[in-house]
Amino acid sequence: MALSWKLVIDSTNAPALADFWAAALEYEVEDPSALVGQLLAAGHIGEEAVTVHRDRKTFRGFAAIRHPDDPFDPISGVGRGRRLLFQDVPEGKSGKNRLHIDVHSEPGGLDELVDRLEGLGATRVHEVDKGPAGRWWVMRDPEGNEFCAA
Repeated sequence: MALSWKLVIDSTNAPALADFWAAALEYEVEDPSALVGQLLAAGHIGEEAVTVHRDRKTFRGFAAIRHPDDPFDPISGVGRGRRLLFQDVPEGKSGKNRLHIDVHSEPGGLDELVDRLEGLGATRVHEVDKGPAGRWWVMRDPEGNEFCAA
């Protein structure tokens, strides 16, 4: 049986980075506000564990996005499919990513994709052109994490 998984990305501002990647991938930002409310009401967490982002109560230091077509738990908002979780960490990014996301355009749509990603806050690093083998851009998200637009 295949295992479930999610990709966890360290960040300095999890909600803002989740907003960027949700827009970049056309995913949905998970809404854990119902679960947060239940945990607060039951006394399982205190207000120090909670923040508000875009008028929703969420867990401080965490935010996640999910594919809009995948199933999710309606109470927790947690996706049960393609999912990215962002978690705040105290240290900054210190080197090259060992793992990265490739964002694919429609055929012939690379320039439009790169422009859209830049409009969301990404930056171009350099273009790679391998002729018939492909062309792509190495880019950075707003926190400096490398990814490719292909």
